[in-house]
Amino acid sequence: MIRSFQPIFSALRFLTILPVPESWCGDIDSFKKSANWYPVAGLVLGILAACCDYLLRFVLPVSVASFFTLVFIVALTGALHLDGLADSADAFFSGRDRARMLEIMKDSSSGPMGVISLVLLLLGKYVLLISLPGALRFQALIMMPVCGRCAVAFISARLTYSRVEGGTGAFAQDKNDPSRMTVAWLALIVLSLLLFGLGTGVITIIAVLAVSFLLGRYYLRKIGGYTGDILGATTEIVELVPAILVIMLKHLGGM
Repeated sequence: MIRSFQPIFSALRFLTILPVPESWCGDIDSFKKSANWYPVAGLVLGILAACCDYLLRFVLPVSVASFFTLVFIVALTGALHLDGLADSADAFFSGRDRARMLEIMKDSSSGPMGVISLVLLLLGKYVLLISLPGALRFQALIMMPVCGRCAVAFISARLTYSRVEGGTGAFAQDKNDPSRMTVAWLALIVLSLLLFGLGTGVITIIAVLAVSFLLGRYYLRKIGGYTGDILGATTEIVELVPAILVIMLKHLGGM
């Protein structure tokens, strides 16, 4: 029984700064299977972020609480996915060929496009957090990390790993294990419907799938697959989807 939970603990240890003991995470096989359980790690992140925001709003106005909630989310993930976003932006907007883009993503320093992408994303998340309607704020904060990590499952199951020599995202390329898509589909469908209800839930499911598909097509055209940095960028981008939808539907009077 304990062994069956090792990939989940491994996912939490890799994706967060939570103090998960290494002994709970198992061996290298458990680490390779951890990608199947990213949506569960996303659920843990979402619940912690939503609870943090809920408590902060007791003592702070929404604008200030939103800022500290965003800081909490970034700190909890160790800015892991933000680094991937910056590296991906530097590569994709460099105007270079595939081989050179893969080299740029290996560079740990961030160029102008990487910095700009981080500023725009964090500013966008802050604006979205401020604008979330109170009735669905808690639910949206839970769904944001879940949707981002479901998209990682969809991308890695569909595309091949782009680097010949391996890298941080190479372990996620196992396409023979059906658990990854099963967990991602269940997490996306069940949680969307449970937290948002039928109408908004179905729209959220369709939107996450559509954005994931379009991103996958873009990655395929640019570098022929994915890398670890691209999975990080995907997480950050798709996290925005449920928040945007909730705000848009509220604005249009659909909620």
